[in-house]
Amino acid sequence: MDKEYMNDARVFKALCDEKRLAILALLRSGEKCVCELSEQMKIGQSSLSYHMKILCESGIVKGRQDGKWTYYRIDPQGSRNALVLLSQITTPDKEAAE
Repeated sequence: MDKEYMNDARVFKALCDEKRLAILALLRSGEKCVCELSEQMKIGQSSLSYHMKILCESGIVKGRQDGKWTYYRIDPQGSRNALVLLSQITTPDKEAAE
């Protein structure tokens, strides 16, 4: 399998789960501590960790460590990359359209 497609699939994997979409909705208002996300999502740390790993691997979300806590935010460049990717794979080639 082409490595490019593996990386692209990470973006769509991040967006294909309702919990991850809810996490993204929470992060739209700004950076959140993992403890805030866990409380607001009403899910345990291990479940949240699983979802955050997928979101971070996609590049859409970035995390930073501050002491024992991790803070997450939407990465503007990762968000733009996801938009460009969606546009690229859903736009017919000019040659094919003619």
